[in-house]
Amino acid sequence: MSRGGCALARAACAALAVSAAVGAPVRPASAAPRVAQQAPRVAPEHLPYGAEGWAVSGWGGVRGVTIGPIENLRHPGRGYGTAASGRAMDEAVAMGATWVSLTPFGRVGDGKGTGVDLVFEAPFEENRRNVLAAIAQAHARGLKVLLVPHLWVESGEWRALIDPGDDAGWARWAESYRRFLLTWAAVAREGGAEMLSVGVELRSWVTTPRAASFLPIIEAVRRVYPGLLTYSANWDDVEHTLIFDALDLIGINAFYPLAEREGASFEELLRGGRKVAAGVDAVARAWGKPILLTEIGYTTRRDPAVRPWEWPDRMKDVVVDQRSQAEAYAAVIAPFLDARTCAGFFVWRLYADPDDVSQEAEWGFSPRGKLAELVLRDAFAARWAADGPRLPGDALGRHRARTPGLFGWELDPDEPGSLFP
Repeated sequence: MSRGGCALARAACAALAVSAAVGAPVRPASAAPRVAQQAPRVAPEHLPYGAEGWAVSGWGGVRGVTIGPIENLRHPGRGYGTAASGRAMDEAVAMGATWVSLTPFGRVGDGKGTGVDLVFEAPFEENRRNVLAAIAQAHARGLKVLLVPHLWVESGEWRALIDPGDDAGWARWAESYRRFLLTWAAVAREGGAEMLSVGVELRSWVTTPRAASFLPIIEAVRRVYPGLLTYSANWDDVEHTLIFDALDLIGINAFYPLAEREGASFEELLRGGRKVAAGVDAVARAWGKPILLTEIGYTTRRDPAVRPWEWPDRMKDVVVDQRSQAEAYAAVIAPFLDARTCAGFFVWRLYADPDDVSQEAEWGFSPRGKLAELVLRDAFAARWAADGPRLPGDALGRHRARTPGLFGWELDPDEPGSLFP
């Protein structure tokens, strides 16, 4: 592993040791806004050809945070486009993020895939206005935007297994999904979102001969939306996904396991992370396109890297473990910082109201105010291979994160006058 990844791994261990000793303080009500640095315009025609195209584009690594929606009529003033979501974006910028991912949902009844309803928790026109306002909030802070229209299956079945049955059923499903996606593509165009995901974990469609029916949908999106296109494949079927040739980046929801046994050491997790990065690099080079990790995340519990895809709401008797979450993040991120074929990643996730703790349990995915936040802040501050050539003096003024929830410069704990006892 080269300097970037090794430095992150070492910094993560040091930060965890310090923070574990002093504990995590209470987070201030909000972080002071800081405008992210602007980069050259991102557009498909400006993306250089090849797996390392992003690294030579001059756009910089994608330091991304997913901001999940709170689109419910029972929670007014907390969703996209509100003052609350502005605070969430301020915190993302303070962490060092340069991109945010916004995830509006469409509703599907069950795994039979009879159609997609644009109404989700609130009327579509209201959600549309809120998403446009959120895109504007991000741009006002210097953040770029990935828009990811998701599918919510009411029956609880996984969207990857949607099966409309016969050819007629698949034709109806494809037309309904086409309307759903083109509607959100028009929103992405109107708001000026820099990137759009054309789908999320649609395994039964895009890894099978049915994938041929998805390609005309991508062509239709290209006619509506001028920005970069990706698709968010699940980590265990990306090698079988058949539509990447029509897209600009290979997206992966990267909930990779890093160990096969509970109680694995950080060194074992790091070996797992290197293996994952090597496999992802091979996929990028096989397609000749850069990789974007459209989701990465680990829950705040013991051994989260063994089965990281498990959903917090379905867990029982959970042992909350911030250190295990932070070590899993460090182990998976460090190797990718050195990968010229990886454009970057989006952390799963913060919420549109950073102060609404009702959205997930204490052992959920959010790194906010936890030891994992330190790992992410260090990663965002590091120099990545995706940033392109190193410039003289570009490391000056960089500083390791030390205290969850406390943004800004802190003295080294070994120095006189440190904030730590």
